[in-house]
Amino acid sequence: MDKPSAINIYQVFTRLFRNDTETNKPFGTIEENGCSKFEHFTPRALKAIKEFGTTHIWFTGILRHATCTNYQQYGITPNNPMIVKGRAGSPYAITDYYDVDPDLAINPQGRMAEFEALVKRCHKEDLKMIIDFVPNHVAREYSSINQPDDIETLGASDNPNHAFLPTNNFYYLPNKGFQIPQGINFPYTLGAKHYSEYPAKATGNDAFTAQPSINDWYETIKLNYGIDYLNGHQKHFDPIPSTWHKMLHIMRFWASKGVDGLRCDMVEMVPVEFWQWAIPRVKEINSEIIVIAEVYNPSEYKKFLDAGFDYLYDKVGLYDISRSLFEGHGSAREITNLWQQYEGFSHRMLRFMENHDEQRIASQQFAGNPWRAVPAMVLAATLNAGPLMLYFGQEIGENAIDSEGYSGNDGRTTIFDYWQVTEYQKLVNNGEFDAQHLSKNQLELRNFYQKLNDLRLNSKAISNGAFYDLMWANNHLNCDKIFAYLRHYKNEVLLIVLNFDLHAEYHLKLKIPTDALKITGLSASNPWQATELIFNNKKTTLYPQDALGDGIPILIAANGVAVYRLG
Repeated sequence: MDKPSAINIYQVFTRLFRNDTETNKPFGTIEENGCSKFEHFTPRALKAIKEFGTTHIWFTGILRHATCTNYQQYGITPNNPMIVKGRAGSPYAITDYYDVDPDLAINPQGRMAEFEALVKRCHKEDLKMIIDFVPNHVAREYSSINQPDDIETLGASDNPNHAFLPTNNFYYLPNKGFQIPQGINFPYTLGAKHYSEYPAKATGNDAFTAQPSINDWYETIKLNYGIDYLNGHQKHFDPIPSTWHKMLHIMRFWASKGVDGLRCDMVEMVPVEFWQWAIPRVKEINSEIIVIAEVYNPSEYKKFLDAGFDYLYDKVGLYDISRSLFEGHGSAREITNLWQQYEGFSHRMLRFMENHDEQRIASQQFAGNPWRAVPAMVLAATLNAGPLMLYFGQEIGENAIDSEGYSGNDGRTTIFDYWQVTEYQKLVNNGEFDAQHLSKNQLELRNFYQKLNDLRLNSKAISNGAFYDLMWANNHLNCDKIFAYLRHYKNEVLLIVLNFDLHAEYHLKLKIPTDALKITGLSASNPWQATELIFNNKKTTLYPQDALGDGIPILIAANGVAVYRLG
């Protein structure tokens, strides 16, 4: 029997997972608004996540990052609030690559031991752990206190009198002092001391200016991998730059902790040559570790796959096409164009409709209704064998209606503030994870996502099989709204039909050509017993003479799907 190969990722924003403090004060402190802990991922919690059909958990916000919460008694230098985004701070402004966020520990002094215990609990429940690796930038006040003795800290040997040197870890603006962006005026910055940085360093999003804007990643500084950005992007990779060695050391450090995956932030801002050099060396520690790239430029996809990444974000592609469809515009014809562009590596694309960067489907800034995503989620789950990712709360229709503080009311769940995701706590239920307090609608939505996860785990046609696009043989259909395809593996065949029309049901006549029957092994003479797998488990009989003639009659609801197992 073939080994199951489906990967179902459950992304959780760690500090929000089981925060049951109900205060929810905008810009509230950790004492006022509370914070979830490593300890809250109990065996019961992890078992519930596993039973939901999860294979991997991506714990977002693990590494120690800049914050307004004072942990000075634990040897951590306080951060200046003027260069921290939100009371809790951005999890992508790392202050120590070799440390974990003390917010997440019951005993901050023993925070690494608590993290290591979480790794063991995950593995005991047969769950794999993914954490972030943030390679392009660090917090402006980066200060490692857990740095191993066998590696020098970032910037320790830099010569700040030069804007660029291949041996420097940062980029500098000689003779210029850093200036706080205009408009920095948040409640937590009142009375903050002057922040001094001389000479100024370049900001994380390639802002080579002493005063970045409030819309820049002003809380971060960019790392120097040997590219002289101000002189034609000249590359200085021989000898291997100091930054390369230091960042590889960090990746190997976390691999040695038993982490099963690294989600690498903004990889296109780091030279691909570094990844070609580093990833094989990381896999010397754990050959099974998966390395995921956050990428947004389709013309670069092949290059990063060749560099050793296992999976790439499918944001500028399936996400964007799907979003336009269930917002009521766009065309399903783009799906065919997309898989043709991805031919040969579609199974290495990580698909999602929510994550910490994107707006919640149920938010008023997006669809306003979590059920609008049903066809898009079925497509993401079944188009190919690549990983599927869900963001915590997506399965119960979290709508991110709050204005939490720094985050504001933007349709996203905050990554900058201490907060309680109130509806999600109905699922968590004080650590019972029994969903007793969910509404009927939330339970039904979660059941839909559960079935998607289970289908991916239990269907070889999804996890190991091939794809056949039926739309070339069905030009008589409304091809802007309907998309139909087969997934098949040995004697298992799935027929999947999606209706992206938000308002109209369709009485389809779906043709399945002789070529498809031959490739999938479907009988051209005997009836097919078809079972719908997602919504009703209803069985029906389909006839090959219809498939080869005028088409199989299928009634599909507005914004509906049909996933048939044929046999």
